[in-house]
Amino acid sequence: MKKPHRQHLKSSRDLETTYEAIRAGFVALALEKNRRATPYVAEARALKSATSKAKTPQDLLEIPDIQTGLLTAAGVSDKAANYLEDADKKDAIAGLIANFLEPAGVNFVEELVFRFLLTRGDTLGGSMRNVGGFMAQCKLTRSIIANLRLAGKAYQWLPSGASQWAAMPDDDADIEQDVRGLAWGTDAKSRTLVYNRTVPFVGNNIDLCLLSSAPETLSNDTFKSGTSYVALGELKGGIDPAGADEHWKTARTALSRIRDAFAKLKVVPHTFFVGAAIEARMATEIWQMLENGTLENAANLTDDDQIASVTRWLCSL
Repeated sequence: MKKPHRQHLKSSRDLETTYEAIRAGFVALALEKNRRATPYVAEARALKSATSKAKTPQDLLEIPDIQTGLLTAAGVSDKAANYLEDADKKDAIAGLIANFLEPAGVNFVEELVFRFLLTRGDTLGGSMRNVGGFMAQCKLTRSIIANLRLAGKAYQWLPSGASQWAAMPDDDADIEQDVRGLAWGTDAKSRTLVYNRTVPFVGNNIDLCLLSSAPETLSNDTFKSGTSYVALGELKGGIDPAGADEHWKTARTALSRIRDAFAKLKVVPHTFFVGAAIEARMATEIWQMLENGTLENAANLTDDDQIASVTRWLCSL
């Protein structure tokens, strides 16, 4: 029987990320950054409008609906604000007015808005550090759903922040942006895929865990049992070639720990790797692992045919 990776890979070169794919990935990240920045720009415009009639920086203290915005402009993030007492918040705003707004003279409103956007920009930068992984998960999830729908298989999904699984909706557009898990199959063969789960006896967070259980039977004991796992995989969505080697080292270490932990239990689950930025040397190493059976399947996230093949394989396990 042909090895699963041979369904879509002929050599290590097929795993390498092309220049065109890297360029497209950076463009996609830029578009996503702009999308995520939209609410902050809207807040800044609202702040400018609300403060436009203030005559002096001190007048800003008399506008109750902008005090949170003033705190942000003072450099206090939403997260940091949760740890401050009211007196601390007032001190931060007073410092903003005395040190920056008053010296700006008649341009104090513009100064306020600029400083508000600086803090919001820092917040955006923090969220963008994880956006590659988020976009990778979305793409993989959408491909899994596509394969299930083509096969006529109904699925259940676990929304982010929820504890109850939901039935497959008639319209599942953009559902991949809010998924924490997917489940499909029958009573005879149930499968549940969960994202970013710590496997107790491995001791690490695993990006993708496919279990031989229905959602309603999942429990802590399920995750503690080695025989519950059908497949485990690492997903690295970063597109920057400069970080590719580091992402692969992290994934390779995680996969090695998975193999060692399950070997002690005398259990051999399927293992796979999906990455966006795969350089030539990495591709050679991954190919060798595929060929000698150390790794069972792999794909380049930027290649739609490879992703379709890997997710079809996952749905068939």
